[in-house]
Amino acid sequence: MLTKNSKGTIRQRIRLSHKIKQSHDFVSSECITTIRGDWWRDFYKDMGNVSKEGNITFANGKKPIRLIKQITYAVTEPNDLILDFFAGSATTAHAVMQLNAEDSGNRKFILVQVPEDIDATKNDNKGLVALLQEQNKPLKISEISKERIRRAGKKIKEENPETAKDLDIGFRVLKVDTSNMKNTYYKPNEINQQQQIAGLISNIKEDRTNEDLLFQVMLDSGVQLDLEITTEEIMGKKVYFVAANSLCACFETNLPERLFSELAKREPVTLVLKDSSFVNNDALKTNVVQIFRQLSPETELKVI
Repeated sequence: MLTKNSKGTIRQRIRLSHKIKQSHDFVSSECITTIRGDWWRDFYKDMGNVSKEGNITFANGKKPIRLIKQITYAVTEPNDLILDFFAGSATTAHAVMQLNAEDSGNRKFILVQVPEDIDATKNDNKGLVALLQEQNKPLKISEISKERIRRAGKKIKEENPETAKDLDIGFRVLKVDTSNMKNTYYKPNEINQQQQIAGLISNIKEDRTNEDLLFQVMLDSGVQLDLEITTEEIMGKKVYFVAANSLCACFETNLPERLFSELAKREPVTLVLKDSSFVNNDALKTNVVQIFRQLSPETELKVI
């Protein structure tokens, strides 16, 4: 805004917010610039609102998003991996996604949370407890983490339609568990012929899903757990493809021989099958080897 005083001198008025700025780095500018350096003085004001951040209550407290975002900006590159061993309410995930939306980064995060219970007796937790019970989810802190990541990702994309339009807000949840495979090592006096020997027809535990097997195969093969996984139904059988054709897996039974010819044409780097898929059909196992030897000789065949 331009004004003229009584002496005819023209002056320009500028809002203080336009004149004094904050910067992460030392930059040459015509305005007064405050360089962030005093962590607590700059972020303590966030503590008064931290309980509302992420739209998730957490009685044990949270870390301010802006503080974690600033630390991440200071010590990481746009394609780095950030590891947080104390996930809590998932502030780290929220901050990483927010920073990626602001600078078009591709940072990824791994959050670790022990299966700690939520204290349902605390008044601050009543709303969260009701939400988890309504969704039929266990009262665990890890459920807070997952819910916040979902809400934060959705909100970031809504608030940044241009810069965050291609932002990856997806995540996978993995749990530490025992092997999917049965224990096949017994002393002779421990074996019951009618029960145990019959149960060893399949070497995979009965309560394990195909997805359980897939992630074990990925771990055993050294394949990154965040790679894209797609599924296709081929000749009535569900087939998994990891990172296009890097890894192909099928854990169905009674597999038709024509299925293997179709898979061989795709030339996967690795093909994984269940041993029980070939029960009472040794000829099929031999034929599969020959099919891939002819059509896709570079494919590594694995049977679990």
